[in-house]
Order: sequence, then structure tokens, then C-alpha cells
Amino acid sequence: MSGTGSTTGAGLVPDGTLREELLSGAVRRAVLPGGLRVLTEKVPAVRSVAIGIWVGVGSRDEDPLTAGCSHYLEHLLFKGTPSRDALTISSAIEAVGGELNAFTTKEYTCYYARVLDGDLVDAVDVVCDMICNSLITAADVAAERGVILEEIAMHDDDPSDVVHDVFTAAVLGDTELGRPVLGTIDSIEGLGRDTIADYYRSRYTPSDTVIAIAGNIDHERTLALVAAAFADRLGGPDVPAPVRGGSYAYPQARGVVVSQRPTEQAHVVLGTVGMSRRDPRRFAMGIMSSALGGGMSSRLFQEIREKRGLAYSVYSFASHFADAGLFGVYAGCAPRRADEVLALCREQLELIAAAGITDEELSRAKGQSRGSLVLGMEDTGSRMSRIGKSELMHGELLSVDEVLARVDAVTLDDVKGVATDLLARPLALGVIGPFDDHDFASVVAG
Repeated sequence: MSGTGSTTGAGLVPDGTLREELLSGAVRRAVLPGGLRVLTEKVPAVRSVAIGIWVGVGSRDEDPLTAGCSHYLEHLLFKGTPSRDALTISSAIEAVGGELNAFTTKEYTCYYARVLDGDLVDAVDVVCDMICNSLITAADVAAERGVILEEIAMHDDDPSDVVHDVFTAAVLGDTELGRPVLGTIDSIEGLGRDTIADYYRSRYTPSDTVIAIAGNIDHERTLALVAAAFADRLGGPDVPAPVRGGSYAYPQARGVVVSQRPTEQAHVVLGTVGMSRRDPRRFAMGIMSSALGGGMSSRLFQEIREKRGLAYSVYSFASHFADAGLFGVYAGCAPRRADEVLALCREQLELIAAAGITDEELSRAKGQSRGSLVLGMEDTGSRMSRIGKSELMHGELLSVDEVLARVDAVTLDDVKGVATDLLARPLALGVIGPFDDHDFASVVAG
């Protein structure tokens, strides 16, 4: 359904206009004047509602001096507005048994709440108020600085997390995608109130914001609530949604980056540049990753943990950005076993590149993908995330059947082709452990 000046839009926005369309299933999409996008999915069989406000700003939008600003701002939006202080914001949701939280990534920030369907009005009001009317006072900036520095310290105390930052830096270098989302101690200490407030005003725009709501809702009523909450920001030109560039310039891979620490375990990530989220081969990559290290039946788990007992945790992963990507294999093992574990990881990559995977592995990996997608639809939070992230990151929403069809279309040759392509790219290695001058070069050199 599409239209202008419909009964749905009348009275909702300054000029009474509204563009709407029915997407797949029960998902409806509306674009308000100024470019604010609202997606709803009615799930009548539940008694909950999940609302998420997705803003297209993340750590890749920062420079070295403002590194961590997106995440810092995420914290500050919980501190207060002209009508609510921090306690009022949190208690409004917790008093009705709901949850309120947020997270920041390299490309977007999401603020979300999940409540009973009868408490939708309060949830929309609170979360939209945070996004639209945050005060960002100097006192709050100063107080939250200590909290964020503690968060960085907590992250740094977990080498299984930090090794992913080390690996990313090894592949992408000191670039907007290579730097950590949290920033550094120096960059956080250098950020002032004016810098963060300017960042907030310039980045949190209606055209780069998506509101996704899923649960036992009525579309028209929900849209009216959102329009009222954003009333002061609506109107003006219908600005198109920003589109990130599609030609990320990869720096030369640094090969091996070792962070020397006196840990009981060695934490290693071996991998390379992956594929962007626009690359149609990403479905084949997902199947390959599942077969390689996606569960207890995967090759890496069987070869490294089950047969040899060399590691407790071992898995593969793929990350997709607008114009870049990462693919890697993680393992945590005894330092003396690191060379053996890495050799096995490389061996399995080479085997898939040379001979592909079996019919049984292909079938099992497809089953994992189908089950993960469909079972996730049981939860309103997952449904909200699917429609919100799809709109913000892809500019389209594939139906569940369309996604399943693309997964089912992956062939053995597709998987082998992806593995061959990946292994032809320069490998990089991130390591954390008690290694003073250990030579890992042979692992990436082949």
C-alpha cells in the first residue's frame, strides 16, 4: 500500500503527508517528512512489544581524535532530558518489568526496549525522548568518562575479546574500520562536552534513523505515537537515507600482530579480508563458516577439540560491513599448543579450498542456517532487530522465505569458490599470550 495524505497520515505530521508501503508478511513501512523511517511488524500471538531506534552512526564515522565518541554518546543519552533524569528514564521501563538498553557497533547504534503490549505508549515516549532531547551536560560527560574507562578496562581484562581487536587491526590497520568501537584511553580522556554534543546534533538526523517495532501492536496507533514523539524533528525536505560508500580501500595486511601478556591461554585469530554485506556470495560464506567452525559437528571442533583435546573454544566467524568484511577462525589453547592449533586451522581452510565440503556438511550447514533464522522469529526482539537492521543497513527487507531460498540455492561449488577466494588473499594473525619473540610468520606465509 502506498499513498499521500491518507487517513493514516492525516494529522500525524506537519503537512499531513505520509508515504507507506506493505512489505513482506505483516511488516509495514512508513517514511515521514524529513526521511524518518518507521517499520512495524504485527505479531498478534504474543503479549510483548520490542521497539528499537537504529541510528546509522558508529565507530567508523570517527577519526583518531574522536575515537569512541559514538559509544560515549550512547551512554550519555541515558543520562537525562528536560523532562526526565537518568533514574526516571530507567525506572519508567523497569517499573513495568521491561528492559531498556543499547549497543554501538562500527556502523550503527541501537537503543531498544521490550515491554508488555499494554506499556507501548510509555516505551515509545521514553526511548524517543532519549533520542530527540538528550541534554548532554558537562557534568554527565565528566561522570560517564570514568564509567567508559572502566568498561575499556573490563574489556581489556578479557583476552578472548581483545584478540578480535588485535586481529581486526592486523587486517584493516589504523583505519575507521580497524579501530576498536570503545575507543582508547587517550581518545576518551580527550573528548569534551562540546565535541560530543556537536556529534550528536550532526549525526542523529531523521534521514539516518530507523524505528522498528514488533509485537502485539496496531500499525496506525504505533505510527501516531512515533510521529508525536518526533514532532519537533519532522517536516522540511524529504531527505533520502544516507548510503555508505562501496569502495573501502584495504590497507596492506600487517601479517602477524602479537600482544604479549602473561596469560594462561594463548588466544589466536587467523583470517583475512571477508566480504561486504552487499556481496551475494555472503550466503555461501555463511555455509562455509558453519561447516568449518559453526558448531560441535564442524570440522574445527571435531579436529581440534574432539579428536585431539587441544582447545575448549574454537570457531569461525564472518563480519560484513557496507564495503568491507572480515573472516576468521578463533581458538583458545595452551601456549605450547598454539603452533599445532594454528596449523590445523590452516589445514582445514586449505582442504575446503582444494576439495570443498561434503554433501552431508552442506545439508547440515543449511539446516543450521534455516533453524537459526526461523527459531529467531519466535522472539519479538529478534523480529524487531531483523526489520530495523535490514532497513538501515541494506535498504530492503528480504522475507524469511527469500532468505531461506538464497541459503538453499548455495551449491558445493559456491562454497569451494568462496574458500578458494579467501585463501588467495593475504592472511593475518592476531595473538594474545606469553610470547616474547615467538615467530608466527610461517602460519600466514603458508
